[in-house]
Amino acid sequence: MSNHRLVYSTAGGDHRRTPSEQASTSKGPQLPNDGVARVFREKGGRGGKTVTVVRGLRGDLNGIAKDLKRHCATGGAVKEGTIEIQGDHRDKIVARLLAAGIRAKPAGG
Repeated sequence: MSNHRLVYSTAGGDHRRTPSEQASTSKGPQLPNDGVARVFREKGGRGGKTVTVVRGLRGDLNGIAKDLKRHCATGGAVKEGTIEIQGDHRDKIVARLLAAGIRAKPAGG
């Protein structure tokens, strides 16, 4: 039985795009490689919950995330090279990163 209209399969994933298109899609905006950490506030895809996302950091993300979570007194996680902190803490996070000697700036709306 051939199903030429197959959209998703547990064996192969999303069939609406070619493999090269799937590889080129990345989560979040494309950032310049200038060594500046950008701090975003996001709500999309999280059930209406606000999350502060830090992108563009290098090094020990787990250690930085642990410090930021303690400083903001909230939870968070390291996912796909980004740090996600629960809630809207952009100003606190930018100030903390600057105090730690990391170039950072708020980004997005």
